Amino acid sequence: MGLFRIIYVSDAVGAAGEGLMPLIDIIGVSDRNNRRDHITGVLVRHDHRFIQAVEGARVDLDRLMARLAADRRHASIRILQDAPVEARAFDGWAMALIEPTDRLKAWLDAESLGGPDAGPRAQALLVEASRPS
Repeated sequence: MGLFRIIYVSDAVGAAGEGLMPLIDIIGVSDRNNRRDHITGVLVRHDHRFIQAVEGARVDLDRLMARLAADRRHASIRILQDAPVEARAFDGWAMALIEPTDRLKAWLDAESLGGPDAGPRAQALLVEASRPS
């Protein structure tokens, strides 16, 4: 069973884009589901957008992405990276909410979410943001 990583960006809809309680709910449910499915990852919310990296088995990630596609708190899900990986970059976190760094905010604000380097750039910025300061 191989390991895969998906990084996506979506528009945060309604209260999910700015409210604290919807974000707490998302993290709580995601943590529980991801532990059950052996998925690890991080989530960032910035300026009414989510960017998330999730890692796990193909079947579990496909099931997760189907749930996200049906979730009314997300719109316009755009996959930046979907690739097999040798190791987890976010091991130990079923779902960690991280604060965006200034570099990650600038990248998200610049709408530079397309192109062949979008996935690797997003991964590097998420790894950077997930490190303790």
